[in-house]
Amino acid sequence: MSMPAHEATVLWEPPEQLVEEAALTRYLRWLERERGLTFDGYDALWRWSVTDLDAFWRSIWDVFEVHGTPAPDRVLGDRSMPGAQWFPGTHLNFAEHVFRGKADDAVAIVHASELRDQQEMSWAELRALTGRVAAGLRALGVEKGDRVVAYLPNVPETVAAFLACATLGAVWSGAAPELGADSVIDRLAQIEPKVLLAVDGYRHGGRDFDRRETVARLRDELPGLEHTVLVPYLDPEAQLPGALPFDELLASGDNTATRFEPVPFDHPLWVLYSSGTTGLPKAIVQGQGGILLEHLKKMHLHLDARPGDRVLWFTTTGWMMWNFLVGVLLTDAAIVLFDGDPAYPDPGTLWDLAERAEVTTFGTSAAFIATCRKEGVHPAAGRDLSRLRAVGSTGSPLSPEGFDWVYEELGHDIWLFSTSGGTAVCTALVGGVPILPVHRGEIQARALGCAVEAFDEEGRSVVGEVGELVVTQPMPSMPLYLWDDPDATRLRETYLDAFPGVWRHGDWVEITSRGTVIIHGRSDATINRGGMRMGTGEIYRAVLAVEEVVDALVVDVPDGDGEGGTWMPLFVVLREGVELDDELVGAIRTRISEDCSPRHVPDEVRRVAAVPRTLSGKALEVPVKRILMGQDPSRATSRESLANPEALDAFVAMASRNE
Repeated sequence: MSMPAHEATVLWEPPEQLVEEAALTRYLRWLERERGLTFDGYDALWRWSVTDLDAFWRSIWDVFEVHGTPAPDRVLGDRSMPGAQWFPGTHLNFAEHVFRGKADDAVAIVHASELRDQQEMSWAELRALTGRVAAGLRALGVEKGDRVVAYLPNVPETVAAFLACATLGAVWSGAAPELGADSVIDRLAQIEPKVLLAVDGYRHGGRDFDRRETVARLRDELPGLEHTVLVPYLDPEAQLPGALPFDELLASGDNTATRFEPVPFDHPLWVLYSSGTTGLPKAIVQGQGGILLEHLKKMHLHLDARPGDRVLWFTTTGWMMWNFLVGVLLTDAAIVLFDGDPAYPDPGTLWDLAERAEVTTFGTSAAFIATCRKEGVHPAAGRDLSRLRAVGSTGSPLSPEGFDWVYEELGHDIWLFSTSGGTAVCTALVGGVPILPVHRGEIQARALGCAVEAFDEEGRSVVGEVGELVVTQPMPSMPLYLWDDPDATRLRETYLDAFPGVWRHGDWVEITSRGTVIIHGRSDATINRGGMRMGTGEIYRAVLAVEEVVDALVVDVPDGDGEGGTWMPLFVVLREGVELDDELVGAIRTRISEDCSPRHVPDEVRRVAAVPRTLSGKALEVPVKRILMGQDPSRATSRESLANPEALDAFVAMASRNE
């Protein structure tokens, strides 16, 4: 679909000192000195990075002095998608690179929560805690390739546990404690973990949530599980029969010396989970070496994290932004963790933390910025935010009004970078570039090494028009595979079938003639609420467990207010004779909240006579979403392809009333 041409106001130009000190500038000088390469601006550098993949990714290896044995003699053994083979034959360890060269007394983590006052953890303390967790896991029999799963909040113990797994060559996977048992089991049961690390409970919005009953169920229903470790958080004295207390884990092994296990470049680092739109959530396996290279590139060259910096990104442990934030530890910056409700006791809570923790980069979501704007929050009023240099936004498109608010409230010296990427690559495909200007409502550029294009329906690259966001060349952080998908059938169906050999990411994107990027929302049916993505299939499993409901359809539609918010209606088909009254709506909402997450409770529940479906029985989620967004129904779907075309009429009428 085409968009009218528009002019975007420049809101920020990088000052000379920032450009001079940026890691990206140092990288450009390194390329000239060591490789004899010069580039006429960022766009030329980007084009080289996606056309000469071997040279670009080898430069990342060399400039950041990645340690691998034996030293690699090839960058790409196979460049097909899926199946690209990076740095074949080389062994390394992600955690070793995190701890390498870190001064014992330097701050690694600043952390605060609704349960804990703000504290700091030094690199010596993080190294010691990681070593003790690793030793404890080793004593439980955890070996290279074993899966260790976590039901833990955003606290330092979780970071140390992940780094301990990476140290051992074990495979990490996690879920946020706010997720209901069914959603956690749908994810973690797939990978048959050996050890579960779980919290006793957590506090959110001033309310305490005891999760021990859920932990007991996880212990009973996760196949192959041998050990459960209880991490006290809500109650320091908490216990769970049959679970090993965290203190005992820490005391159970010999941690006199940390031994980083060398693993192949493509050895699994962690498992993340994409949407469960059809079937179970997809278990995405990403590699130690691929994530290491991507995050070294991203955190240094794009995030521009520097010694002395403190980087906050509000996230839960169930969102890939937690993994992204931990990746900042590959730099000399500290990370800032917060666990709890960012709007409790008021929407200024995170800004208070930014002042106390002396945050230099404040990462958040577009929805949070919109909330601050609507609630009349003034971050700089009565707060000393003088160390704040940058604000990052992700999770959904940041509206032009959101850009305005940041500069009006925080001043025109702030570097505001909007980003977009995804769980499947655990990075931003498009986002911040510290040496480029910021245009109102636009993302600065495509990221280095990310061959992002906008494709029309015929698979042609377009500029100045909205198309499908695709990636035409492999990236190291792309999935090694999906769990239990040995022939990559599901991986191809999910990402590579629409345009054979090309990665389709699931976003509508416009690339402007200036090289800036505008994300226009999801082109698939994934539900993204507050940065937590969930597939419609998971929501349907919860809804259809309510006896009165026989069918359902849910969509997440941009609400059109220019603030980046969405409207999430749930449409239900009820048994004959059943009325959709307040009690039934309440039961549906409660079931979704408990089985999925409180964030995915629908904004509205409406009754329909039938859910429109294809001849093969698939619900028309994306076409209904497009119709409710105002697209011509004849362009959204072909009625001839529907098993029950009359079911579409209710949604067409609904869209007409909303115009």
